[in-house]
Amino acid sequence: MHSIRRLEELGEALSAWRAAGERVALVPTMGALHAGHMALVDAARRAGDRVVVSIFVNPKQFGPNEDLGKYPRREQSDARMLAEAGVDLLWMPSVEIMYPEGFATTVSVSGVSDGLDGAARPGHFDGVATVVAKLFGQVRPDVAIFGEKDYQQLAVIRRMVADLDLGVEIVGLPTQRDVDGLALSSRNAYLTDDERLAARALPRALGEAVQALQSGAPVDEVLEKVRAKLTAAGFEAVDYVALCDAETLVPVETLDRPARLLAAAKIGITRLIDNLAVTPE
Repeated sequence: MHSIRRLEELGEALSAWRAAGERVALVPTMGALHAGHMALVDAARRAGDRVVVSIFVNPKQFGPNEDLGKYPRREQSDARMLAEAGVDLLWMPSVEIMYPEGFATTVSVSGVSDGLDGAARPGHFDGVATVVAKLFGQVRPDVAIFGEKDYQQLAVIRRMVADLDLGVEIVGLPTQRDVDGLALSSRNAYLTDDERLAARALPRALGEAVQALQSGAPVDEVLEKVRAKLTAAGFEAVDYVALCDAETLVPVETLDRPARLLAAAKIGITRLIDNLAVTPE
C-alpha cells in the first residue's frame, strides 16, 4: 500500500491507474478506523479495481464547542489495518494541502442539509460538502463508498454530486452494528461501560418504533415514545427524533412513502446518531 501526503505523488499514482483503464473506488474517512470502515473498504474492493482510502480530520465540519481536538487519531494502526485489507493507496493530506492560505470556497447544499444535524450543528454540512468536493477533485474516483449511519451526510453528498454533475457513483452501505446493536462509530470510544449499556436503548427504541409505524401507529405518538425511552435510559439530551422522506429528508406525518427514522441524542460527553429505514406495508 502506498501512503501518500503530497498532491504530486497522488496524481502520479492515479495517472498510472487511469492509463491502465482501472476503475478507482474511494472511501473518505477521518481515521480512527473500526469494523464499519473496513466494511466500506470491502465494498470498495468489489466496486473498483483500485481502492483509495483518505484519512483527514476535517476542521471545517466541527463546531466551536465540538470535539476536534479530542477526536481520536490513530494513524499507524489505521494504516496497518488498511494495508492488511488490501487497500492500494492511503491519502493523508495535511490541513495546509486541503485549505491552503487564501482558500475562500465553501460548498453549501441546501434542502437536505437544513434540518436534523444541519439544525443541531450549524455549518457542519457545508464543511462536509466542501471537503468531499475537494477529495473528489483530488482523487477523481469513479465510485465513492459511504455508510448509511451518517444518513443525512449521504443525502447531502448525493445531492451535491447530482447538482454539480461530478460523475461519481455514490454507494451507500447499510449501517454496521456491534453485537449489542449499537451502530459502529469512532465516537463510541468516548462511552464509559455504564454509558455503553445505556446507549443500547437507542437502536432498540428505533427498532420498536419502526414496527409501530409499519403497523399503522400515529407518527407523532411513536416519535414521542422514542424520546421518552431515550430520556428514561439516561440520555441527557435528545437533539431530534424524526421521520423523514428517504430521499429529500422532508419530515413526513404519514407513512405513505419510503422513509427514514433518524435520531440524535447525547449521553455523557458522547453524541450518538442512528437511523433505520421505514417502508409502508
